[in-house]
Amino acid sequence: MRFELRVPSSEFSGGIPAPDRKGNCMTGILYVVGTPIGNLGDLSPRAAETLEKVDFIAAEDTRVTLKLLNHFGIKKEMISYFEHNKRERGEIIVSRIIGGENCAIVTDAGMPAISDPGEDLVYLCHENKIKVEAVPGPTAFATALAISGMNTGRFTFEGFLSVAKKSRREHLESLENEERTMVFYEAPHKLLATLEDFYKHFGNRNIALVREITKIHEEVIRTTIADAVEKYTENKPKGEFVVIVEGKQKEESEITLEDAIEKAKRLVEGGMGVNAAAKEIAATTPFKKSEIYKELV
Repeated sequence: MRFELRVPSSEFSGGIPAPDRKGNCMTGILYVVGTPIGNLGDLSPRAAETLEKVDFIAAEDTRVTLKLLNHFGIKKEMISYFEHNKRERGEIIVSRIIGGENCAIVTDAGMPAISDPGEDLVYLCHENKIKVEAVPGPTAFATALAISGMNTGRFTFEGFLSVAKKSRREHLESLENEERTMVFYEAPHKLLATLEDFYKHFGNRNIALVREITKIHEEVIRTTIADAVEKYTENKPKGEFVVIVEGKQKEESEITLEDAIEKAKRLVEGGMGVNAAAKEIAATTPFKKSEIYKELV
């Protein structure tokens, strides 16, 4: 059903919308504006100009956006728009745009509407024939993928995993045979549990953990799922992570633990150390290094 809530323009700071040449009220525009994911220098001149000229800004967290606006000397009315108020605020925002005001939607970092409640507002605007215009900016998953060194030819963006056990399990089960590179977002306090779930569903695949993108402590950690579990069991993760997981290799469905051990034995016979052989074979099979090492010794 098309939503058309109309509120008198006098109720809003934008005043009476300007009529077109035929005397009809002109509908405003929703600008989807990308903001920096860490380094404020990444805000584009066009994004700054757009934030300056719109009538108001819909922000995920007005406190975060205020810091950005202050940095660039921009003073603008903001309305909070986030997951738990998106239905109510979405109606208000659409009403104002229909009334002739222009709105910019921003998220705390990156492009709005990507794993973000802004998706609902964009949909609502399209349903109401409101023009939606992109002002592109940094995007964490694409940036992380570009510097990860992982296969980027084909990939799937999976966003944040659900904290609800059932939907989380179903999500991961649906990806067990995914051959494309998989990209996830994760918060530091949830990272270890997510890595453990990855091992349970994907086995011991190669991964890249990209943290603090564009910030002082930006880091790309290329490792395996098992080694990452070990690392973050001993060391508390810090910073926001993009986790990039290797897609399923065709031979994974056929190899057994015995096969993996035989491969490792051949490496040892060729002069490689037991620990190094176990690690190398674990990186290309669904088995833990410790499992292979135990059999080798």
